Amino acid sequence: MSTIAENIAEIEEQLQGKARLIAVTKTKPTEILQETYDAGFRRFGENKVQEMTAKYEALPKDIEWHMIGHLQSNKVKYMAPYVSMVHSVDQFKLLKEINKEAKKNDRIINCLLQIFIAEEETKFGLSETEAREILESEELASLNNIKIVGLMGMASNTDDNNKVRQEFSALKNMFESFKSYERENVEMNELSMGMSGDFPIAIEEGSTFVRVGSAIFGAR
Repeated sequence: MSTIAENIAEIEEQLQGKARLIAVTKTKPTEILQETYDAGFRRFGENKVQEMTAKYEALPKDIEWHMIGHLQSNKVKYMAPYVSMVHSVDQFKLLKEINKEAKKNDRIINCLLQIFIAEEETKFGLSETEAREILESEELASLNNIKIVGLMGMASNTDDNNKVRQEFSALKNMFESFKSYERENVEMNELSMGMSGDFPIAIEEGSTFVRVGSAIFGAR
């Protein structure tokens, strides 16, 4: 069996410097994360705030923590002191809560707007119209402790690579069109798309972050 370090090296070779890898560490015990850290890797993604916070407290403090799962407003305060980026902002109310808690911690938290691009009803996310409403809103200017730095999306869970490519391509086009929204706290630089099953397509379509779990750690 290949080691975690070998798997990471193999994936990073495929990324060719075009995108950065986030190791999705949800449900993985701290020992596995420590092993990943010891292999020189520092960028971890978690789906649940409580789990991420427990791991943050147990592990070295130079890890970059990415919140990639659906986020409830009442959980924001637990991760506000340390989270590096929130990939899953799917409503304006949540953005305001992140801003409020970031302010208490004297931080600016980078956020991605999660866009609904798949055909499955179970996935969260904003429509293009809803995302534009946030970016055009006057109230956004008052949120000085967040920065919207890009978009995130999850493609349909399908073996149809053409469909996946279409969904990623549509998100990339939206991302490019949103670059006109240059404001004090908006700077469209990051496109978070691609997971273990589809990240090679995501890279080809312009992803800057891929979120990979099973291809690093093995199937759950």
